[in-house]
Amino acid sequence: MYRYWQEVGIAQDREFINGVRLGIAFNPPSESDPALTRMVKGLKLGLLMMTKGKDFQKWMSTTAKDFSARFKDPLISETLRGMWFPEFSVFFLLFTLAYLHNKNAGYPIGGSLPMSLSLSKRYHDLGGEIHFDSRVEKILVEDNRAVGVRLGDGSEYRAGRVVSAADGYATIFKMLDGKYADEKTREPYEKWPVFPPLLFIGLGINRSFEDEPKTVSGFSFPLRQPTEVGDTVRDRLSVHIFNQDPTLAPEGKTSVVVMMPSCYKYWKDLWEDKAAYDEKKSQVAHTVVELLEQRFPGISSQVEMVDVATPMTFEHYTGNWQGSFEGWLITPQNASVIMKPMSQTLPGLQNFYMCGQWVEPGGGLPTGVMSGRKLVQMICKHDGKRFVTTVS
Repeated sequence: MYRYWQEVGIAQDREFINGVRLGIAFNPPSESDPALTRMVKGLKLGLLMMTKGKDFQKWMSTTAKDFSARFKDPLISETLRGMWFPEFSVFFLLFTLAYLHNKNAGYPIGGSLPMSLSLSKRYHDLGGEIHFDSRVEKILVEDNRAVGVRLGDGSEYRAGRVVSAADGYATIFKMLDGKYADEKTREPYEKWPVFPPLLFIGLGINRSFEDEPKTVSGFSFPLRQPTEVGDTVRDRLSVHIFNQDPTLAPEGKTSVVVMMPSCYKYWKDLWEDKAAYDEKKSQVAHTVVELLEQRFPGISSQVEMVDVATPMTFEHYTGNWQGSFEGWLITPQNASVIMKPMSQTLPGLQNFYMCGQWVEPGGGLPTGVMSGRKLVQMICKHDGKRFVTTVS
């Protein structure tokens, strides 16, 4: 790859390569590391921040859009622009590539389900109970102390502590009626951008795609002509062929996903007319299959299942604010603030905590789990109990 960069005239500007190297060197200590290893890693990290702090700040203050525009080669510029949200700080693109290089990130076979099942089993083994299909309507508060929850069916559950891993906006402004939101708590919801909602098309294909490269996050291809899909005219189609995961489809068949940013308000307005909403979803499915024919001739006859999820689907099933699939979109304007730990409590409310993507910037399953782990550590410290990092 480096030789290719030289050939297209990029070698004179090594910023990109040095940025990835900076991410590779960023190796913070982990709780699972032996004490001596943690100390050594901590010293190395401190030295890195002292010597490269300005470089970190530079990358955090550069958007993906501005960074991609620096490259003279149109292929590289377009590729980088398509890999990341334009407003997003390029700092996190560099670190994503660094994590992949360090084999500290990748795709888990089975997707997110095995992670969820593992957490569920561990919770059950510890004596916990999980009530599925039970939407929380209100968090019960007495004397500024969280004492339980009320479900949509009116039933109530009392508890010594209440932890919300649900949507941040719904938790703070609906379940708690905004009573414990000071100016600092409100600021992100009033000023910070969120990850855009998605139009998500899942397909079951009677085709192995064994000749297609296996990727972590898929690829995109240019369309022959701009085409309206949903609410927007698009000139590329992003496709993820899950041929690297045999657990997601029967033998010889493959799960394929097409995802694209979409407009929440557009689908919210359509939602009011069920017939129009369903018709638009059917139209999207038909259009996407037709567009896939440009890259994979004959695929239309191999499609056995199509399922379209809109921003309203995300909101309906997860409660996510504005249908966002993750939390805060980290931009140069808020990167310096958002990199600081966000509070997992609310001012004036005792025995209540939050975890998940709305208090752990960047969002996603791994950061959500990290947020929960950090919260349990905090509670253990408060209770004077040892936090155990290994499971026998």
